[in-house]
Amino acid sequence: MNNSFKALSDPTRRKILEMLHDEDLTAGEIAEGFNMSKPSISHHLNILKNAELVLWEKKGQNIYYSLNTTAFQDIIKWFLDFKNDGNNNFKEG
Repeated sequence: MNNSFKALSDPTRRKILEMLHDEDLTAGEIAEGFNMSKPSISHHLNILKNAELVLWEKKGQNIYYSLNTTAFQDIIKWFLDFKNDGNNNFKEG
């Protein structure tokens, strides 16, 4: 979970995730949405892969990236559990 939060802390990586929300994309297609080098985009994609926030599949010569919805469900569950535990343990006083 720590890798997920670290990956989400960067605005470039959040934008990549937003782009992948709509459709699976190659690294080149993702890079077209940014004013930075392809190696920089690759670095961000590696962080997202290591955090298991994106999945990838090789099709021919291209690698297509997609959202790992299971990872996002785990993050949402953590937030909801955190919220619920906080409500149950809070005592005014």
